[in-house]
Amino acid sequence: MSKIYLSHNNIVSSFGFNSISAIEGIRNQVSGLSLYEDKKILGTPFCSSRIHQEKLQEHYSALSPNEEHTRLEQMMLVSLSDCLKKANIKLTEKTGLIISTTKGNIDVLENESKYPESRAYLPVLGEKIRQFLGFGNKPIIISNACVSGILAIAAAKRFIKQGLYDDVFIVAGDLVTPFILSGFNAFQALSTEPCRPYCKTRTGINIGEVASSVLVTNDPSKTTDESVIVLGEGSCNDANHISGPSRTGEGLLRSVEAAIKQSELQSGDIDYISAHGTATMYNDEMESIAFERANLSNTPLNSLKGYFGHTLGASGLLETIIGMHSLHQNTLFASLGFQELGVSRPLNIIKETTSKNINTFLKTASGFGGSNTAVVFQKAQV
Repeated sequence: MSKIYLSHNNIVSSFGFNSISAIEGIRNQVSGLSLYEDKKILGTPFCSSRIHQEKLQEHYSALSPNEEHTRLEQMMLVSLSDCLKKANIKLTEKTGLIISTTKGNIDVLENESKYPESRAYLPVLGEKIRQFLGFGNKPIIISNACVSGILAIAAAKRFIKQGLYDDVFIVAGDLVTPFILSGFNAFQALSTEPCRPYCKTRTGINIGEVASSVLVTNDPSKTTDESVIVLGEGSCNDANHISGPSRTGEGLLRSVEAAIKQSELQSGDIDYISAHGTATMYNDEMESIAFERANLSNTPLNSLKGYFGHTLGASGLLETIIGMHSLHQNTLFASLGFQELGVSRPLNIIKETTSKNINTFLKTASGFGGSNTAVVFQKAQV
């Protein structure tokens, strides 16, 4: 059976409009988070990472669009267009398109929006992306809370294994909007400080926005210097609560165990974990329990939320792309903001960016509705 690779990629974030700008920010341990006081978005100050609108418009305008797109569509088009250009692949009936998002064009439901309410429908978002970029196949929409980005990789892998596609492009994105911020604010989960996942002094979550894209392929000739192999994946719903994770970590544990079993590795073969790490009390504690139960307490672990905030349905794909570069640069990136362990079970938090020969990593994500996904990746020899 052929291997499944992650290949060409792009990140549009507060750091810039390519993956390298994001990697450099992380390597230098610079946060893309800032404090905002914008009462049109939220009545109280909030810490967030946001994409520079004027620069986004410049990149979008360079695509010479023949119609007006929403802000999220612009972000996704800029990211995926770059990925397509670098891949230089002819789009055929064997080329798939996956759109990953939690809330899509939720901002068009605001009173001052110039778009009809139908623009908020996820299939409409997918069709706008498909038409503009010339994909022939109907896009597949994955909107499963905050595991959407990493679940899209697992789905692409399965589609290729089943012979439905040879290549799948994934684009993931979510926005910072009044709807999303007000929801997390109602949970009293938002922090006015940069988030500090797993830290004893953490004060809550930051919401960020990003668009990221990647090519998933079974063709080794289409790989890049930072390509990785998808070794195994697993997903499990813990059915605990609409917004609260299992107190025992059961869903995440089962996802991790399934991914490691499929990869034909052992827990000791995982070089590091790119964890979800939202800096909320319940999520961080649940993850510490799940990782201990999976015999991963000593495995180096980071959360990238201190750089980007929680980018919702895009976070899993974004953090996987960072992981790809991390493997090939043989670098463990620091979990920004961490000071002192603030969960009940031991975790080996990466406190300083460190050079180390690494070959594999585990990416995990957990989300509302009890969703959990885990994927194991291995460095590709290209």
